[in-house]
Amino acid sequence: MGSKNKQKRFQENETFNNVLQPKREEVVAGNFPLKGKWSRDFFGNDNPIVVELGCGKGEYTIGLAKRNPEVNYIGIDVKGARFWRGAKTAIENNLPNVAFVRTHIELIDQIFAEAEIAEIWITFPDPQIKYKRTKHRMTNSDFLEKYRKVLVKDGFVNLKTDSEFMHGYTLGLLHGLGLPVHYANHNIYKNEGAPAEVTEIQTFYEQQYLEINKAITYLRFSL
Repeated sequence: MGSKNKQKRFQENETFNNVLQPKREEVVAGNFPLKGKWSRDFFGNDNPIVVELGCGKGEYTIGLAKRNPEVNYIGIDVKGARFWRGAKTAIENNLPNVAFVRTHIELIDQIFAEAEIAEIWITFPDPQIKYKRTKHRMTNSDFLEKYRKVLVKDGFVNLKTDSEFMHGYTLGLLHGLGLPVHYANHNIYKNEGAPAEVTEIQTFYEQQYLEINKAITYLRFSL
């Protein structure tokens, strides 16, 4: 994507009522105004809130929102030019249960209050395979603790990835911590019992992986 196109998307994001782009320093300082107030001040209802982390183009956020209009969905990514597509699609399809936030994922506990989220989706994250990148893996113990804080009691986390490494790393960590794993599969498209929302919603890159017969893994667990 060219710089001019990116800039155009950044500018258009500023006009979307479903996009929030808080300044990092304000979030870090604890000044994000919707923390603890998403239901009342943004969505205007008490429906459950589900968050997609590293949402990219927002395919999962949009796909889930279309399937479940009684649930509110928030996509989070630091790259606003990516989720521009999802934000625009939500407006074009009149989806009032969708929002996007441009921020770093490690600030999730500054964006949401304790027990404000019902469920989290992590879709095709960078597996950060090198040992020195462990702290950046989105399912490391530090991230899991942040997720636990903002999730309701026994709230679910879903991990969908093409990375066997990420799948195995996360599964091993969960077992080591004694956390409940509700579903684990190394190739969901060869499992007739896979949840519909896992196989019927596909991201752009997932479709490319499937074209080369790359297995897609899935984990569902609680914190």
